[in-house]
Amino acid sequence: MSIKFSINKREIGSEFPPYVIAELSANHNGDIDRAKKIILEAKKAGADAVKLQTYEADTITMKCSRPEFMINEGLWKGYTLHDLYKWAETPYSWHKELFEYAEENNITCFSTPFDESAVDLLEDINTPAYKIASFEIIDLPLIEYVASTHKPMILSTGMASPDEIKEAVDIAHQSGCNQLALLHCVSGYPVPIEQSNLRVIEDLATKYNVISGLSDHTLGMLIPSVAIAMGACIIEKHVTLSREEKGPDSEFSIEPAELKELCRNVKYSWESLGSITYELMPSEISNKAYRRSLYVTKPIKAGEILTNVNVRSIRPGYGLDPKYFKDVIGKNARVDIETGTPLNWDYIE
Repeated sequence: MSIKFSINKREIGSEFPPYVIAELSANHNGDIDRAKKIILEAKKAGADAVKLQTYEADTITMKCSRPEFMINEGLWKGYTLHDLYKWAETPYSWHKELFEYAEENNITCFSTPFDESAVDLLEDINTPAYKIASFEIIDLPLIEYVASTHKPMILSTGMASPDEIKEAVDIAHQSGCNQLALLHCVSGYPVPIEQSNLRVIEDLATKYNVISGLSDHTLGMLIPSVAIAMGACIIEKHVTLSREEKGPDSEFSIEPAELKELCRNVKYSWESLGSITYELMPSEISNKAYRRSLYVTKPIKAGEILTNVNVRSIRPGYGLDPKYFKDVIGKNARVDIETGTPLNWDYIE
């Protein structure tokens, strides 16, 4: 029996269409109205959920000028951690309004908490699920606290070793989470396609007996469709209104039209997997008549020998199967046979 997982009564698993999460993260660029527009565009594009990140700069780091608090490479080079998260934060005061806006527009909204105060806030506004970010998968007390809500939890596994993943899975189960999913994730921003390692998706599902999926940071929309073929049931992708309107996460985010294409493509990818069957599909039944079979290609008189000159394997397929070619060659015709006649055993002595 396949594993199932549900958020807001939407069932998730291999038997169901992929669950697409539009990650809003910092793409609101400090504007709540922009955040609402992203939520609305995610709904229009066909996403199942939009996800926030619940932290404020002081809950995720501290103001400090020591070298280890500086970012020295990548998209955010030159920022201190505190400055980056101050730029990127979704203020706590926005959350209730954004959750209500999502509900009004009939799209699920949930979030990634980064400390217990964030969990408390999300419980107050009745979040239907939780996401744990890759960077927090080693924060076992946070996972324990989230699990104690008994709500569905999705864990991203970027940078985590198998032992770290197992510790997180074990503490989640032990602390009350009975609906758990793991997302394969490479925590690069962006991730080169050749570093995607999508075979991990199936391994996560098998090794930890959970629903698995992909949190994707590659550029473009190819990788999510490939992930579906590898067994992904959940796809998460960062979404912005426009990459031209620069923000903390804009460089590796997709735009609404691309999200719409992604939602369509992953659904088609899932549909294309079908089931393990060797039965004829409805679309091919009529074409079976155009396979090869044995036909009389020159007139044959009764008593005449069948040869590879007067009998050939050709299309269409109304005669004997080609596998009988050697069996009929050298036999005598029982009756006169006209050119173009599909050969059958009644014509052969």
